[in-house]
Amino acid sequence: MRSLGTLTGFNSLFRRSKSSVTNLNKINERRRVVVTGIGAVSSLGNNVVDLWRRILNCEAGITKLGSEFKGLPCQVAAQLPREQLQIEKYLSKSDLKVMSPATQLCIIATEEALQTAKLDPKELNSDTLERFGVCVGMGMFDLSEVYGAWQQLQKGYNRVSPFFVPRLLPNMPCGHISMRHGLRGPNHSVSTACATGSHAIGDAMRFIRNGDADIMLAGSGESCIDPLSIAGFCRIRALSTAFNETPSQASRPFDKNRDGFVMGEGAAILLLEELEHALQRKANILGEILGYGLSGDAHHITSPSEDGAGAALAMIRAIKDAQITKDVVTYVNAHATSTPAGDRIEAQAICKVFGDHVNKIRVSSTKGHHGHLLGSSGNLETVILIKALAANKIPPSLNIEELDKDICVNVVTKPEIWCHDRQKTRVALKNSFGFGGTNSSLCIASYIG
Repeated sequence: MRSLGTLTGFNSLFRRSKSSVTNLNKINERRRVVVTGIGAVSSLGNNVVDLWRRILNCEAGITKLGSEFKGLPCQVAAQLPREQLQIEKYLSKSDLKVMSPATQLCIIATEEALQTAKLDPKELNSDTLERFGVCVGMGMFDLSEVYGAWQQLQKGYNRVSPFFVPRLLPNMPCGHISMRHGLRGPNHSVSTACATGSHAIGDAMRFIRNGDADIMLAGSGESCIDPLSIAGFCRIRALSTAFNETPSQASRPFDKNRDGFVMGEGAAILLLEELEHALQRKANILGEILGYGLSGDAHHITSPSEDGAGAALAMIRAIKDAQITKDVVTYVNAHATSTPAGDRIEAQAICKVFGDHVNKIRVSSTKGHHGHLLGSSGNLETVILIKALAANKIPPSLNIEELDKDICVNVVTKPEIWCHDRQKTRVALKNSFGFGGTNSSLCIASYIG
C-alpha cells in the first residue's frame, strides 16, 4: 500500500509539474505591442494631420535663420511655427518657468497622442495607472539656457534661476508627463544623441513585452536651434552651407549634391499598448512594433565605420527580434541625414543586410521635409511611418535632382502606393544612428486584426 501511495503521490506531483510547465509556457508567450496613439510637433505643423498632409504634398518646413545667426556658415533650419503652437492652451505660466522648451513640446505632443488613442488618464483606476509608464528622452539640452545662466551668474549668484538645473535634465519630460497624468509605471529616460527617439520607443516596447507595463508613452523632444548649437555643428562641418539662399532645398538625403544636415526641432510621442489591453478597450490600432535591434559602431565619435557594420547589426537584430525573415520587409525608413558619408554608408548597409532582396525594398528619408531633429528624429519619423503603414503610402525623399552613384538602394522620390493588396501586412524598418556610434532599428508592421 505504501508503494501504491508513493506512486499515487508521484503521479499527482507529475500532474502538478506538467500544469506548471503549461503555465510557464503561457508566461513565456510574447506579449504583442501595438501603437494606439500618436502626437507630433514639428516645422511642418503642430499636429500629425498637418505633418502627414504636407509630407504627401512634398513640402519642406525649412526656412532662413534670423539676424542673431549672422556670420555663421549655416543660415537655414527647420524651425517651429511657434505662433501656431498655442502653448497657453496646454501650459500655465508656472509650467513655462520649470519646463525647458523641449519638455514643453513633449507635453503638447503627449496631449495629441492621448487624444488620438482616446485614452484619458483621469478616467483610469489606480491599478491601471501603476502599469502606465513613460519613456521619453532628449538628445541634448538647449545650450542657450546654459549660456544665459552663465551671464546671469556674472551679475550675482541670486540671479541664477532655481529652475536652471531641473530645466536641463534630460529625464524631465518623463517626470512632467508622469506627474501631469498620475502615471506610476516605468519612468525611464533615454539620451543617445540622434538615436534617442528610436531607443525610447524600443525600450518602451520591451517594458510592455516583458510585463513591466501595459501602456507606455514613448518618444523624445528637441529644441536647440540657437547660435551656439548651430556654431558647434558648423565647426564639425556637419551642417549644410551650400543652400543658404534656397532653404527648402538644403536637406537632400541621397542626392549627389548633399553637403550636410539641416537642424530641426520638435517632439513626437507614441502611445504603445499591449495588444489584449488595446482590444479590450476597443482601441483603434495604428500599427504594431515587431522588433528592436541595437548595436555600437565601436569606431569614431561622429563618423560611422565605412563598412556600415554597426548599422547592419542593428537591422539584423531588429529582424531577428521580430521573428520574421528579411524577405518580409518591403520598406526602410532611413536615418539618412543628408551628409555625404552617412547616407552612402547606410545605403550600403541596407544592401548588405538584404542581399538579393534589396531590389524589392523601397527606401526614403523624410528629413528633406522636416530637417534633422537630432534626438527627436527617430520618433518623429516613426510617427510618419505609422501614418504610412495605415494609409498604405510610402513617403518620399525630397530634393533628389541626381541620385548619388554610390547609393545602391531604390529611393522613393514621390509618394507611392505601398501595396496594392491592402489586406496584406506591410512590414518596415526604421533606422536611427547617433554620435558615439550608437545605432537603433525598429521593425514595425501594419496591423490587420
